[in-house]
Amino acid sequence: MADTPLLTRRDSFKTIAAATIAAPFVFRKHATAAPSETLYHASFGAGGMAGADIGSLTASKNLKLVAVADVDLSKANALKAKFPDIRVYEDWRVLLDKEKELHSVNVSTPDHMHAPITMRAMQRGLNVYTQKPLTQTIYEARRLTEVAAEKKIVSQMGIQLHSADFHRTIVQSIKDGVIGKVKEVHSWSGKQWGDKNPRPKKIDKIPDLFDWGGWLGVAEDRPFIAGYYHPGNWRKRLDFGTGTFGDMGCHILDPVFGALELTKPTGIKSVGSSPNEDSWGLDSEVRYTYPGTKNTTETVTLTWYDGVRRPPMAVVEAIGKHKLPEQGSIYFGTDGVMFSPYGGMPILIGDNVKDRKLSMVKGDNHYLQFVEACRGNGKTTAPFEYAGPLTETVLLGCLATRFPNQELTWDPVKMKVTNVEAANKFVRKAYRKGWEVDGL
Repeated sequence: MADTPLLTRRDSFKTIAAATIAAPFVFRKHATAAPSETLYHASFGAGGMAGADIGSLTASKNLKLVAVADVDLSKANALKAKFPDIRVYEDWRVLLDKEKELHSVNVSTPDHMHAPITMRAMQRGLNVYTQKPLTQTIYEARRLTEVAAEKKIVSQMGIQLHSADFHRTIVQSIKDGVIGKVKEVHSWSGKQWGDKNPRPKKIDKIPDLFDWGGWLGVAEDRPFIAGYYHPGNWRKRLDFGTGTFGDMGCHILDPVFGALELTKPTGIKSVGSSPNEDSWGLDSEVRYTYPGTKNTTETVTLTWYDGVRRPPMAVVEAIGKHKLPEQGSIYFGTDGVMFSPYGGMPILIGDNVKDRKLSMVKGDNHYLQFVEACRGNGKTTAPFEYAGPLTETVLLGCLATRFPNQELTWDPVKMKVTNVEAANKFVRKAYRKGWEVDGL
């Protein structure tokens, strides 16, 4: 489940053109063909972002929701009002064991369960649409990327605006050199998915129809505290979410990552707040340094800010009369500046670019693109081969917030921080006994 309410998310899709559904129907060889041109689909999650994902995927006439798993049966049962024929499961593992005719699934749960469910689904050869961030740890992101390639499944991460016209226009304009070679980028989000307070010392009654143990899943056992984890505050907690950076970084840094074609950072440093024992910190500031690419100068820096933190005044002044929005990015190139409010068309700034034009690119529907790719028509634009490395980049920033004011060096081959050994225990996590998943 993710950050944006259903109506807001739908409003954002007004700018995204619908995918065309025209090519002949072809199932991937690993999937069992249905008797009609229909994908049999299951959802992991029934409410919140899962509800939005279900609504958007079933907008295709070529996909049928046949099953749903949710540890909160009140949400799953409510979904039956709209889809009376669906089969409801409380345990996602039982769904995967019993539903033999599936072709695709969406994984729209809290972050800590993305990797276990996605991995099990891929091991069955199922096509997967997994919400952002793809995983909660760097190791999980690497493994999902590897297995998706091995199994040759269709995959898509739920960064819906990746397919929007404004996102594609940012990426293509940067690649076309509209502002020259990019030398630095500043990106931010005003959200505050963190908590400075300690965990409350209390135990509350578990609600009816709610499987608390199933909700914990791979995480360590602990008492239920009303409102502290479920339904939304898990994003703040170290064991379940990824804080503001993990929650919004995969969205906001997506065009940065794609346009600059970033590789391994040579250094990552956090100068903002750090987590406490239970929750992510507030007001992060993380600076990455990358080697140059064909779209950048010899080196390029990327700085992330969240909560109340924002780029310094010298950066803000570069956008002139434009008001700094709650979320966005500013790209500094050798020939000009590009200001990119999150969810809107970029703006070129500077006298030397006033006669230049953006490289406009038509948008697509991220969900229907996935459906059609599963049917053999085209490809997804945020498959795990792209989404995995993007997620790793964001999670490296989350990891860095645990070690403020220390420059971390990262070896991507060994998946290891080479200069701060204590950081490596956060690259991978142990799963709770009884919840282990092969391949993770």
